[in-house]
Amino acid sequence: MKRQSREATLSGMNSFQLDPLSRRNFLKWSGGCASLSSTAILSQILNLQLTQSVAADTTGGSDYKALVCVFLLGGVDSYNMITPHVQSEYDAYAGIRTNLALPREDLLSIPTDSSSPGGRTLGIHPGMPEMQSLYNEGNAAVVANVGSLVFPTDKSNYSTVKLPLGLFSHSDLIKHWQTSVPQSRSQVTGWGGRMADILNATTNDNPNIAMNIALGSLNVFQTGGQIVPYVVNTSGATPLYGYGNNNARDRVYRRVIDHMYPSTADSELGQIYSDLLQQTLAKTKRVSIDAADAFNSATDVTLNTTFPAENRLAENLEMVAKTIAGRQTLGQGRQIFFVSAGGWDHHDEVIDNQAAMLPQVSQALHAFYRATEELGVADCVTTFTASDFARTLSSNGNGSDHAWGGNHFVIGGAVRGGNTYGDYPESLALNNDLDVGRGRLIPTTSVDEYNAELAMWFGIPNNQTLQDVLPNIRNFYASGGSSAPIGFLA
Repeated sequence: MKRQSREATLSGMNSFQLDPLSRRNFLKWSGGCASLSSTAILSQILNLQLTQSVAADTTGGSDYKALVCVFLLGGVDSYNMITPHVQSEYDAYAGIRTNLALPREDLLSIPTDSSSPGGRTLGIHPGMPEMQSLYNEGNAAVVANVGSLVFPTDKSNYSTVKLPLGLFSHSDLIKHWQTSVPQSRSQVTGWGGRMADILNATTNDNPNIAMNIALGSLNVFQTGGQIVPYVVNTSGATPLYGYGNNNARDRVYRRVIDHMYPSTADSELGQIYSDLLQQTLAKTKRVSIDAADAFNSATDVTLNTTFPAENRLAENLEMVAKTIAGRQTLGQGRQIFFVSAGGWDHHDEVIDNQAAMLPQVSQALHAFYRATEELGVADCVTTFTASDFARTLSSNGNGSDHAWGGNHFVIGGAVRGGNTYGDYPESLALNNDLDVGRGRLIPTTSVDEYNAELAMWFGIPNNQTLQDVLPNIRNFYASGGSSAPIGFLA
């Protein structure tokens, strides 16, 4: 990995404070119609309030790209997900991991450089053969020892350089990954949201559904100053109660709602609501209802790709694939998706937990990539993993604790696959050159560089605009350079 510059200083950051949307009038409507209290419905209404004016003058980019963030909440033990494989390097790994070390003969070997047969190899967890297959096909890569940094950090300046706030804390590091502003706890926008603020008007012809689509819940990563994520679930957008079926009860609910919030011109709404706020809220709620219906219609797609059953991550990624399939109907030339998978805080039983959970990740990511091939957009969709942090290399008895730099997968047709990027440590032995205690490794690749590579591929130029998205980027990567920060994307 080559850094272009370490000389630039931190640029200023405008923190966008979101004005809260009052729910008082909505909550008056109780009973079956009070589904507005759900995160999905509220996000849709808030999104409509913020995005309609932003998307009014769209030009609709002809090229399509999507980023899919798969966030492994809890801090995945990624040095058992991607392990040393060369015998001498494996021996050092086994020495520090003790009872947490995977048997070398079980590891799935991959080359670190597909152009150098017989060179250094790494091992993939034995429960992830699908990821080994994608890697060897050239459709997946590993980015090694990534973590949140404010400035380049090593052992020589570790005690003096500015470090991320709350280092080794779940809540802090999750937020830092998503905001790319690790020196602040007050940042309210994420780097995906800031990208959407910049790109939405020229790539999204739909004023009612944001280009940022979240599976299950709101998140900081996709929240901008003008854009908030459009939240859906594995079945699509959440409609108001009464709009999902056609039985007698639902027809009654629909008639009441359609009378309160008619699909008519503003002048007719004015006949029902004399108060301007009531008119605005009624119009917004009506458009929210119609947007959910339009989203569900656009994503009513049958895929030939088989997604694994009883796999929540796979279910979410299948919905992402269906949304990508409906991109033209939705009028979206860019889409950013956020999918989370929790349960990775393995302070105990890390071997057994990973044996059960990593295969689900591998199978879900593999199925999703095959779905993008089926849809003819494999080169246009890049999926990347993220997590709070890695885990201590040393055992706490039967598990591992909070650490720092870790390893991640990037998948897609535009990925320069079959290679490992960044610096996978040559030795994981206790007290190695990156170890700040118990095998907590200082990252050699910053989250900013990782995010910058993804952002530039997505359409953000390497100028002030990139700094607006990633305020710390000039601490790691110079402005105007033509080479990528890391090099894993074509």
